[in-house]
Amino acid sequence: MTKMNPKPAREESEPRVPTDLGKALAATPTAKVQWNDLTPIARRDFISWIDSAKQPETRRCRIERACSMLAAGKRRPCCYSIVSFDLHKALAATPMAKAQWSDLTPTERRDFITWMGLSQRPGGT
Repeated sequence: MTKMNPKPAREESEPRVPTDLGKALAATPTAKVQWNDLTPIARRDFISWIDSAKQPETRRCRIERACSMLAAGKRRPCCYSIVSFDLHKALAATPMAKAQWSDLTPTERRDFITWMGLSQRPGGT
């Protein structure tokens, strides 16, 4: 009989908080408390959502919205497809892929993430 030796769970690295987001969190104590209670994955999702803004005004609005959502107890950005840690690392390591990812619409990103999830299931394509 073969013994199964499960792999230890991989720990997520702590994401670097952009300066503008850090300042907004510091100015909103209730949001900062919630931020500190999030997992690194959830913090990365908020940062990715904010960083995906193409215009400075959109980024500013997303930072305000993130602080508002956090202060209200939300733990994930609304209407945002969660990028796996593996995909996040791959995009960070490949500038051309990251640029192409940035050009996708939110719907195209969600569809791509869903497709990746299906391919990881037994019998998936």
